[in-house]
Parts: sequence; C-alpha cells; structure tokens
Amino acid sequence: MEITQIRVTEAKARAARLLLAFRHGNQRSFDDSLPSDMAAEETRDLVAALVWVANEAVAKAYRPEAADRVLRHLARRAPEEAGWVETDEEAAPDVAVLLESVWRGDAETVRRLVRATPDTTFLLGKLVHAVALLLPSVPGPEVRRVIGELRGETPPAPRGRPC
Repeated sequence: MEITQIRVTEAKARAARLLLAFRHGNQRSFDDSLPSDMAAEETRDLVAALVWVANEAVAKAYRPEAADRVLRHLARRAPEEAGWVETDEEAAPDVAVLLESVWRGDAETVRRLVRATPDTTFLLGKLVHAVALLLPSVPGPEVRRVIGELRGETPPAPRGRPC
C-alpha cells in the first residue's frame, strides 16, 4: 500500500506537535495529540519513548531556538484540520481569555487553552507581560505578601495594639 504525500505531511505535523508538547512539558497537549484509539498503557509508553528519542536528536542537531522554529514550521505544514494547534504568536491573544478564565475560576476554559497550545513559549511571554502591566496597580504590601508566599516565607504576624 502506498502512503500518500498528504498522509506523510499529516504524520510529520502530528509528530512535530508531539515534540513541541514534549519539549515544553505540556502533558495535556501531548496526550491530546496522540490518536484516540491508543488505549494501552504500553503503547503510550512506547510513543513517549520514541518522542524522547526524537527530541534528543533534535536537541543535538539544532540550537534550542532553531529547533523550535523547525518544529513550528513542520506543524504549520499540515493540511487544514479540525485539530489544528496554535504554535506561535497566534496563541498570544488567548492570554486575555486565560486571565479572565482564571479570574472567574473557569477551570474548563483554562484546560482547553492549555491543551490547544503545545508551544507555551509565546503564551507564557504574554502572560508575564500582562502581570507586569497589572503590578503597578497592586498595593506594595500585597505584592510583597504574594512574593513571600511564592518563596515559602512565613507571613509576619499582624501588627496591633499590645494587650
């Protein structure tokens, strides 16, 4: 049976999406990029091992920024499909949706955004930019409290009148 060029292109795009999700540690996107009929745990382990091998090869062949460009290029070459995944700055506008969803506590929308973005580089960059824009409007004591919590520091006892 002959493999058509379209099937080869689709396979390359699917592999590129798996590699991007693997490289950026996005387990949800990685799992969602696997064919739905893969139920056996052994099959997933095998695919994960193959992706690891491919990732090692890409890491040795290209500098990190070049490797991501190559994978993004491969992922974009797929024919139009319902499962198309944003792999570059097109994902950045979703940061507003992400912030609104976190603010509302809408976990399903947050999960959907994460699953749809195996290459979180641009999404994370825009999120950091959004936080930087918000910080000036946050009172200094609140910023210090949050930073302290992130560092695992014990908050100081509230000041009050001595008894």
